[in-house]
Amino acid sequence: MDNSRAFAATLVGAVVGGVAGYLFFTDHGRSIRRQIEPALDDFTQELMSFRATVQKASGVASEGWKLLNDALGDAESGPKYPGRQTSPF
Repeated sequence: MDNSRAFAATLVGAVVGGVAGYLFFTDHGRSIRRQIEPALDDFTQELMSFRATVQKASGVASEGWKLLNDALGDAESGPKYPGRQTSPF
């Protein structure tokens, strides 16, 4: 079992190293990398935007739970979730 894991790790490392070497040390690899980089930058910006949207939605949901708890009179009972969290969001 350990030998197969070691072999798999070695194989994955060799493949990753080969791809990195190709992308950084050959002319064709550099041109491919230069074509990919703008797409990766765009993808990173989209992920950051998505993260901000999820955080805003989480804040809205948390406020909704707080208002609901206040309206139902459950605010005096304290947090229902571990830590300082007052809602599941």
